Amino acid sequence: MNNNTLYLVLKSARPRQWIKNLAMYAALIFSGFFFYVPGNGIPYFATVTFAALTFSLLTSSIYIINDIIDADADRLHPFKRKRPIASGDLPVQKALIAVGVLLIGVFVCSLYLPAFFRLTVVAYFLLQILYATTTKHIAILDVLSIAAGFLLRIYAGAVVVNLHMNVWFLLTVISASLFLAVGKRQSERTLLNGQAIGETRKSLKRYSQRLLDQYTGMFANATWLTYALFAFQRESVEPEGSFLVVFTHLPKTLQSQKLLMLTVPFVIFGVMRYLQLVYEENQGESPEKVLLRDKPLLIATFLFGITTMIVLYILS
Repeated sequence: MNNNTLYLVLKSARPRQWIKNLAMYAALIFSGFFFYVPGNGIPYFATVTFAALTFSLLTSSIYIINDIIDADADRLHPFKRKRPIASGDLPVQKALIAVGVLLIGVFVCSLYLPAFFRLTVVAYFLLQILYATTTKHIAILDVLSIAAGFLLRIYAGAVVVNLHMNVWFLLTVISASLFLAVGKRQSERTLLNGQAIGETRKSLKRYSQRLLDQYTGMFANATWLTYALFAFQRESVEPEGSFLVVFTHLPKTLQSQKLLMLTVPFVIFGVMRYLQLVYEENQGESPEKVLLRDKPLLIATFLFGITTMIVLYILS
């Protein structure tokens, strides 16, 4: 492959989407084992990072496969028609070679990871192929499939280091992924504005604006509520050292040791900001673009991360 072909393959692989695989660190962070080093001397963080890189190769191969399957429909889309395969710049034969190389990389990397992680990889691959060929065209099943994909990412990050996940956190992941999926449908419908909806995304014909509004409100509420329940029901944090001295001088009303609740306002802001971007600025079609480009959302995400790490790894 020449340099131009490699560039087109990389563009089709959509490395920007790899940000979604950061979800694989969720179980590691919230379990309190982020800095843990087991007996084999390999830090949990390093193992999850290797697993995330493996998953990134997998997701890139799936994006290329999806572009091959959707090439005809993408040519009717105002933006997707510029993709390398849909535009004809990247021949299907070369795209298939790239898919083969990526999947070989996934197979080789998976050999160094636990068997249950490999099962998760296979499950995710089959789910995405089913989505690309069938469920993406069926209303309700399309957004459920997207949610299942995010959930499998979370499980992959947990099983690779054998960690337990809180049920409320899993419900948060499901709610948030459904929220993002419905927001994506909202933006797609607005962008297409009734033109070629059936050709570019068949399932959109089954979503009225009123129905999408109902789904959006339902999953937006579920996202922050399930996270709030997770934060409030997590085991208490026992302050030590100077923090303990500060706590002894606070009134009883402010001595709640469920400090993870401090992160709830950032989640609520994130949900509200994303709704604003979807409804007021029509930016929900690519959630990863929104997260990387919207400064208020970036700041909220940063503060959420910093606060979470302080509560879980400094105050506990």
